[in-house]
Amino acid sequence: MKTRFILINTSHAGNVGAAARAMKVMGFDDLVLVAPRWANVLRREETIQRASGALDVLKSARIVATLDEALDGMTHLCATAMTPRDFGPPTVAPREHFEMLSKEERSVKTVQGLQLDKTVNPEQGVAFLFGSERFGMRNEDVYRCHACLSIPTNPSFGSLNLGAAIQVIAYEWRLALGGFAVQDRAAAPVYADARQVGGMLEHWERTLVDIDFLDPEAPKKLVPRLNQLVNRAHITVEEIHILRGIAKAVAQVAARAKASTDAAAEAPQPAEIPAKR
Repeated sequence: MKTRFILINTSHAGNVGAAARAMKVMGFDDLVLVAPRWANVLRREETIQRASGALDVLKSARIVATLDEALDGMTHLCATAMTPRDFGPPTVAPREHFEMLSKEERSVKTVQGLQLDKTVNPEQGVAFLFGSERFGMRNEDVYRCHACLSIPTNPSFGSLNLGAAIQVIAYEWRLALGGFAVQDRAAAPVYADARQVGGMLEHWERTLVDIDFLDPEAPKKLVPRLNQLVNRAHITVEEIHILRGIAKAVAQVAARAKASTDAAAEAPQPAEIPAKR
């Protein structure tokens, strides 16, 4: 499904870069600027810095003089406006509206007075319109749209930066289209097998005996309980190494303490000096 983000009369170059970045992380690249403040806005340093690597989106972006040019090929238009209006398309939450757009069956559903075919033909296009930072969208531009998207915000403070608003809309639309799978940021854990767990427990058993925590003549169920604890933890090979390292260090400290005690016991005692009468 074609998706286009249209920025009307944008006055801050940094917001254009932020828009490109927000679009790219959600997999969109069709950006059109309608009569921006700066004719060279796509090449300005602030724009490039705020794009943070989304230079391909800036490179393919277009600048046009009128909204009609920006809407070429688009069949479903979504305005984004904060200011209440007496007249215009129905105001809907992005997620609610996008879920309706992405339905597979072709039936008509009413959402807050909006009648819409649930399925948008892949050959059709969806456009999201954003107004200027200072004044928002003009009434005549909003009237041309099929829906007015309103991001649910704190009722007492709903002011969103343009880049942030685009990010929210892009995210919600991507979810409606199927979203992206979460990418693992760490290597998959390698779990210890039964042999490795058994070797670690034998090591710990010897150490616990050495420090007089475990009586080998009456071990009871200490080691089996430790085995159950380790099984519940789904311990990894690396964690096995750590626990065996701890057991080794404990055993070494215990051995040094015992040797010191034995040496003190074997040392000759100083002769007693008889007291003077």
